[in-house]
Amino acid sequence: MGKKTRVLIIDDSMLVRQILSQGLQEDPDIEVVATACDPYAARDAISVHKPNVLTLDVEMPKMDGVEFLRKMMPQCPIPVVMVSSLTERGQKITMDALDAGAVDFVAKPKANVASALPMMMTELREKVKTASTVNVSRYLNRSYRPTPQQPVKSASSGKRIASQRLIAIGASTGGTEALKEVLTTFTPDMPGTVVVQHMPPGFTKMFAERLDSLCRVAVKEATNGDLICDGCVYIAAGGRQMEVARTPQGYAIRVFDGPEMCGHRPSVEVMMQSVAKHVGRNAVGAMLTGMGGDGAMGMKAMRDAGARCIAQDEASCVVFGMPHKALESGGAERAVPLRDITRTLKSLLGGRG
Repeated sequence: MGKKTRVLIIDDSMLVRQILSQGLQEDPDIEVVATACDPYAARDAISVHKPNVLTLDVEMPKMDGVEFLRKMMPQCPIPVVMVSSLTERGQKITMDALDAGAVDFVAKPKANVASALPMMMTELREKVKTASTVNVSRYLNRSYRPTPQQPVKSASSGKRIASQRLIAIGASTGGTEALKEVLTTFTPDMPGTVVVQHMPPGFTKMFAERLDSLCRVAVKEATNGDLICDGCVYIAAGGRQMEVARTPQGYAIRVFDGPEMCGHRPSVEVMMQSVAKHVGRNAVGAMLTGMGGDGAMGMKAMRDAGARCIAQDEASCVVFGMPHKALESGGAERAVPLRDITRTLKSLLGGRG
């Protein structure tokens, strides 16, 4: 039997600390070594108990989770899973926390949904164990520098040229930062790009808005009927499935309330299977960091239809699961470092930009 994952729970609510502690320790491979009511108590608990992973409440008195991360990660980098509220403020702080070094997050359930707590705890146990395998040493001695914002852009199809080619990208754990690194290097002449990043409802809209403020291309949460246009990126909405369809006007987005696929909604598999069917050799694909194998067969279908596809390499991934499966299935042609993803996509598109 391997070593247990040692977890420190940080939350200002005693009840939440008890619920999280009990729920996490239902997994025999997890040991909650301590709890803390605020980041100051957490600092002392970290030095005493040497946890492998922290769970961190987003909104706390004295010091919120983001400020704590920005102070802690350069001095003592430890994998962190955020526990986020579904409020707009909670969503914003969660995005800031992922920027500051958090590995992943789970959303607190709404009080009136009886089945939501067990589902959240299952998700948290899985993400805690995944986080324990992540190397966060790159944050040591790193100073926080916000990315310069770009002017507001419009993704309105009336002001854009319908794309003749298309980029399809899938991502999960670690994907928010990977996508930021890739998309901020996109130039406005890039073809339309569809993205599935595993996220719950609400968070994808804020994620898209944040990317839009940082990128030279326009980024939006995908809506049903969107015409896919050059210089635009469409992020799949949390809690819904997204497909690409062919219309008389060009390639368009279909958003619908389908069942989970590969355990996810939105699912990379659903999106990439539709790209294979309707776009074929006019598409290129990239599989970025993520846990599991969502999209592996969809990328293989893209490749069989004539698309060119790549995967992020293991060294630059937070979690190598999805890229590894894409390579193993034969969907991805080769592994590429994150810093080279955009350059490689442009090369596969025929040297655009």
